[in-house]
Amino acid sequence: MKASRWRMKLFTGNANPCLAEEIAKYLGMPVGDAKVSRFSDGEINCVIDESVRGVDVFVVQPTCSPVNDNLMELLIMIDAFRRASASRINAVIPYYGYARQDRKSKARDPITAKLVSNLIVEAGAQRVVAVDLHANQIQGFFDIPVDHLPGVPTIAEYLKAQGLNETSVVLSPDVGGVTRARDLAAKLGAPLAIVDKRRPEPNVSEVMNIIGDVEGKSVIIVDDIIDTAGTLCMAAEAMKEKGALKVYGCCTHPVFSGPAIDRLSRAPFEEIVVTNTIPLGKEKRLPNLTVLSVAPLIGEAILRIHEDLSVSKLFEG
Repeated sequence: MKASRWRMKLFTGNANPCLAEEIAKYLGMPVGDAKVSRFSDGEINCVIDESVRGVDVFVVQPTCSPVNDNLMELLIMIDAFRRASASRINAVIPYYGYARQDRKSKARDPITAKLVSNLIVEAGAQRVVAVDLHANQIQGFFDIPVDHLPGVPTIAEYLKAQGLNETSVVLSPDVGGVTRARDLAAKLGAPLAIVDKRRPEPNVSEVMNIIGDVEGKSVIIVDDIIDTAGTLCMAAEAMKEKGALKVYGCCTHPVFSGPAIDRLSRAPFEEIVVTNTIPLGKEKRLPNLTVLSVAPLIGEAILRIHEDLSVSKLFEG
């Protein structure tokens, strides 16, 4: 399927230009001519050097670290395209920052995920394309259409190619991730296990109990985000203690903040599989790290959105 390219243009901010280039290559079109820079006082400047009047615009910009800078870039670019008379502005957000602040867990907590959605809509976005939102209900925070793309099919395809199938076990590192783990287990034909975990404070986790049989098996731990890697590494250690043969770690979004790299380098992982929703510098490229591209997934979704075709058909069957 080839898009009517002259009616569609793809642009990127500074958050993940390599991913945008891969998406553009999949679509068979160049990345649009726009530059996002800084004034001497640190303010963001956006210059669009080609016409977008009447064009279906897709802006690729994950709001990863530095999250506030990347979020402001996205908002300013959306505003610039709106004022340049684009027919439709689609915010392609491979990683949605602030997604974990999606509810009030105690008195006087902000719901920042909702605030960010309000800002994106108010700036002028008319559709959002996101990959593996931390919580599905975030889709409802937007008063515009949201196409939510799962990362599990991309990871499952790779794991199958490595020979991981019904002889393995898929592990959810917490109860909240069971649906994701169940989806991966179904695609691999593997059984499911769960870590019953208590988190005494933010970014600190404690493994309490393992539900399921992992002895003598290859265990695949899957989560949406690896942040400080405490959850993942403790789960991996627990799997080894329970007699797991090999342990694999998988996630869609490799945030890798704080002590993550040190923890992952010392953890008993055979392989760590992530996607490129967030760019990783050389200092974060561990020897056992595999980075899968979500460019075909996002590219195909963009084509279907532009041609008014079903996006959900990508994930049926």
